Amino acid sequence: MKKDFWLERWERQEIGFHQNGINPYLCQYWQELHLARDSEVFVPLCGKSSDLLWLRQQGHPVLGVELSAIAAQAFFEENGYTPHHAADGKFECYEADRIRILCGDFFDLCKGDLANAGAVYDRASLVALPPDMRERYVRHLVGTLPPATQILLITFDYPQPEMPGPPFAVSPAEVETLYRPHAEIRQLAQLDVLAQNPRFQERGLSRLQENIFHLTLHQPA
Repeated sequence: MKKDFWLERWERQEIGFHQNGINPYLCQYWQELHLARDSEVFVPLCGKSSDLLWLRQQGHPVLGVELSAIAAQAFFEENGYTPHHAADGKFECYEADRIRILCGDFFDLCKGDLANAGAVYDRASLVALPPDMRERYVRHLVGTLPPATQILLITFDYPQPEMPGPPFAVSPAEVETLYRPHAEIRQLAQLDVLAQNPRFQERGLSRLQENIFHLTLHQPA
């Protein structure tokens, strides 16, 4: 899946993946991280998610990375901000009210960009990637984050042949395979949600689950 796929989706406003409102699992399970209020939260592939506002309201500085400048600009405009805009290495940076969005390629992030991150919120990143990109994504993420960083991860699981992604199916077993070398994994919930998602029923799914995980990256040996 190439960058142009996502850039074109935003240009055409084909953004069915965008979730209006705050994700209820974020509100319900964020406390499991016991994160200090002033700890920075990193949100990969953040789009224009309202979850950034909720995290900021909990006292966290928020750092997002997003490929599309249209998405980043829309986030600030729709929420009444006039962001400061500046070049930041390989990224264009938009910032207001301790929310920063770096516009550019996730894989261009370096350790300096995430040096202050205490946690990651991943609702829309891992599930946005096809299977052949997920291992690279996880390697880059954990290799760029500080040790002991916590991750709240939300995934979809369904019979992949029944629907083309994104969002793609990512099973609990795959989460284990991807993250077990790098992190302690605790599954917080597994929820059957097909009945609450008629648009996925219309696309032919026979099963749909959402899984919520709390990950803690290993300390260096």
